[in-house]
Amino acid sequence: MPATPQFRPARPEDAEQVALLHTDSWRRHYRGAYADAYLDGDILSDRRTVWSARLAAPAGTVTLLAEDPPGSLLGFVHLVPDEDAVHGSLVDNLHVVHGRHRSGLGRALLTRAAAAAAERAAGPALYLWVLEPNIAAQAFYRSLGGRVAERVAVSPPGGVPGRLAGTPYKLRLVWPDAAALAAQRLT
Repeated sequence: MPATPQFRPARPEDAEQVALLHTDSWRRHYRGAYADAYLDGDILSDRRTVWSARLAAPAGTVTLLAEDPPGSLLGFVHLVPDEDAVHGSLVDNLHVVHGRHRSGLGRALLTRAAAAAAERAAGPALYLWVLEPNIAAQAFYRSLGGRVAERVAVSPPGGVPGRLAGTPYKLRLVWPDAAALAAQRLT
């Protein structure tokens, strides 16, 4: 049985591990929405740049890590409080290492992000975007009370249309009350 994960705020020196997990997650779960050539290319460099900047200057955002006791990254969540005037705080990223899916880790990260939103944000609501082809993620978020508010076309990564596979769509899932979602925390 895996050890109980430990949770902590991310630090600048965590950028490499976060970028590696983010890259692996995109490659596993974004096929069919993002072009294979893009996913198989050097997206790690891009993710390193993004996470190095985000963790060096968090600007009011919250990034929480889940680690096993020796310190290996198991998952992370990134929250932007009060990102949208209508839908509230944005869960901008939530990724869990492949071997820990369906272990409760995603739930623990999402509910901790909801608690951070309830504590820091002016508005009570929380939302995230999920790719329409990612049925497993949709089911997970819906199991925690997320409701579809809208469906829109995916913006191409880096604004480059060739990085998309066709015209994929994403769904905005919302929780009107982040505190109620936070109350669903198990670990």
